[in-house]
Amino acid sequence: MIQRVVVVGDVVLDVVVRPLSSIAPTSDTPASVRVGRGGSGANLAVAIAAVWGAQHRVSFVGVGGDDAAARIVRADLEGAGVRAALASVPGSTGVVVSLVAEGGERAMLTERGVNSRLTFEDVAAVLDEGVTHLHVSGYVALDDMTRPLVARLFAAARALRATTSVDVCSVGPLRRLGAAVFGDATREATMLFANEEEALALSGDDDVESALATLSRDGREVIITRGSHGALARRGEEVAAMAARRGRVVDTTGAGDSATGTYLAHRLTGADLATSLRHAMDAAADVVGGLGSRG
Repeated sequence: MIQRVVVVGDVVLDVVVRPLSSIAPTSDTPASVRVGRGGSGANLAVAIAAVWGAQHRVSFVGVGGDDAAARIVRADLEGAGVRAALASVPGSTGVVVSLVAEGGERAMLTERGVNSRLTFEDVAAVLDEGVTHLHVSGYVALDDMTRPLVARLFAAARALRATTSVDVCSVGPLRRLGAAVFGDATREATMLFANEEEALALSGDDDVESALATLSRDGREVIITRGSHGALARRGEEVAAMAARRGRVVDTTGAGDSATGTYLAHRLTGADLATSLRHAMDAAADVVGGLGSRG
């Protein structure tokens, strides 16, 4: 069966900065800097396409501005084998500046730009061409402007007999919004991706095993990534755990997206939980070994 996956997410230009010395407040600081296509959903779409090649179809839907950043994102996606179904509106494409610390952890400074102007019609036009799985980035649910679209998108996918998934994406906005609001908006998703911090915030539990059980209680398949501690997955009574692959950590930007996209690609083509997690951990290790979401 040919898989036709549609990913809905933010159109974002990434600027990844790793200072090479202490920051000089009033002068120059040497740094490694990478500029290119970013976005959690786009990272996930590229990871799926990397697994599948030309065997199946991956489309990414989002909204870009009328600027060079949107053209960079489109070219990058298409170069990676992802169909870029990007609406274009007047304004600025989203930008994320990631400041990477020693050890690979990062802080992100975000301007969403025109991403809040995504419409149901932007996505429905692609769904009508055929879909077997719809993935919606958590940033769509975290944004007050686009949150009402999420339930409609999952309902449209369900009517087409497609499976669905969502990833939480960011714990700070989740806490500000409230777990209950996010949960209500995304409850129809048949799969949920979260990192450990997000899973604890969303479930209200104090440990990751309890969070996994809570979030999968309604029969949903849940995957929790845990950085250097690997990942867990559960569907019904089936549970799998996988250790992280050891290696040098330069930058964690995009590692979770690559892991979840790789996991999803293998699950949609019939692999079991453990096999899919193993491939996911390999993908994450490749990303953290370099600067930026591609590693």
